[in-house]
Amino acid sequence: MTDTDTLRTPTASRAVRATPGAAVIASVALVELSSGITQGFLSPLLKGLTETLRVTAAELNWISIANLLASVAFTPVLSRMGDLYGHRRILRWNLAIVLLGSILVGFSRSFGVLLAGQILQGAFAGFFPLLVGILRNRGGARGKDGDGESRRGISFMVAALVAGIAVGLVASGFVARTVDSPTAALWVPTAAVGLALAVTWPLLPESEARPGGRIDWAGGILLCVGLVAIMLGLGMGGLPGWEWTSPRTLGCLVGGALVTALWVRVELRVEEPMIDVRMFRRRNVVTVSLVTVTFTVPMIGLQVANPVFMGTGPEHGYGLGLDPFATGLAMLPNMLAIAAGALAAPKVAAAVSDRLTLCAGSLLMAAGYLASLAWHGSMPLFLTGTAVAGLGIGFLQHSTRTLAVESVPHDRTSVGSGINELLINVGGSVGAAIVLTVFAARTPAGETLPELGAYTTSWTICAVVSLAGAALALLYRTPKDREARS
Repeated sequence: MTDTDTLRTPTASRAVRATPGAAVIASVALVELSSGITQGFLSPLLKGLTETLRVTAAELNWISIANLLASVAFTPVLSRMGDLYGHRRILRWNLAIVLLGSILVGFSRSFGVLLAGQILQGAFAGFFPLLVGILRNRGGARGKDGDGESRRGISFMVAALVAGIAVGLVASGFVARTVDSPTAALWVPTAAVGLALAVTWPLLPESEARPGGRIDWAGGILLCVGLVAIMLGLGMGGLPGWEWTSPRTLGCLVGGALVTALWVRVELRVEEPMIDVRMFRRRNVVTVSLVTVTFTVPMIGLQVANPVFMGTGPEHGYGLGLDPFATGLAMLPNMLAIAAGALAAPKVAAAVSDRLTLCAGSLLMAAGYLASLAWHGSMPLFLTGTAVAGLGIGFLQHSTRTLAVESVPHDRTSVGSGINELLINVGGSVGAAIVLTVFAARTPAGETLPELGAYTTSWTICAVVSLAGAALALLYRTPKDREARS
């Protein structure tokens, strides 16, 4: 028997390790905390890296682009491998890949090494689907109580992810300020991921049921090429040399769309596809997917715009005039509200239904952006608006991730979650492209900052997109088996 045959052997007869539920939830939260730290640690260091690594601010854009593209490439493969070969086993390898990337980042003394480390760190996108697979498989073995535990676990994971981003920002900023080395703070993610790997290795249980099968490498390659091309076009579109009508931008977008269409055709013909596109014939899969896109468009689209608005001084005719540290503090209401919304979402859904929770999340986001539009001249009211939007984001972060896996067959848990993570990247890229286009159009020649109209237009677009998400959420239907259990 070969190693591959061993991997494919179904393990339904194996017993799930009797790990206490609290230990499992704490472990998955720790992994997501490390993911958030890995995503958040670099922002305070970017300006200093221009001098340390001798790169321009424009070249630093490749860090986020490379990280995003790597996430798109890693997610479907790691998700499918988790469903086939065991979520814990693949998660350990996943953590090891991110740890290796973090070590490369820590040793970075050139931009090329930093970029290579960031590409490997992009594998953190596989954490969430694999952890959801562990939770759902454990939940399946525990029946109704397990379903509740799975939902609670996902809410803690989202809250831990948000908390990790905040911890990463503060920790790297603190190290950079107190340690007399320009690259010392680059080791922050190594400590976080290393701790997560060491603590969770003995605690997380392996999935009990594995269907067996093989990886559809042809489908995986086509999907990665198509999505990477589209993400590259969206990420670079509007920048010098990448104008929206330029051949390279149109080539990426059109070429990526054609390759993705070819991928769909191939997946419909293979026996064991990387992602079974037939799942999108299900009403709830389509609904959750569309709501995921509509809430990530404004969430990520305003990720840079709002902090820039906060830091802009009154001499420009608008803004809150905050220094970098104060801007970081001003972002806390939004981040705390996201965490609170994620933790509250399971109880809200149990009280009013999943459909109304999806709808409420989108309406809260729309209300928050309209508050920013109406009261951007008042710091208390503006920050209240960001908190209201954050509460809605927290609802949707939990609900879409939960429903994405509950809307697919049990043996496709990680793939269902992986699809959701891919859609988060797609929606975020679209949102960033929209805001970038608006800002480019409303920035006077020779100026570095846009007119106030760039912000008001962006907030209006984000509110409209969120309202569209609320309307789409009403199409969701509660599965009959869940109604029977309630």
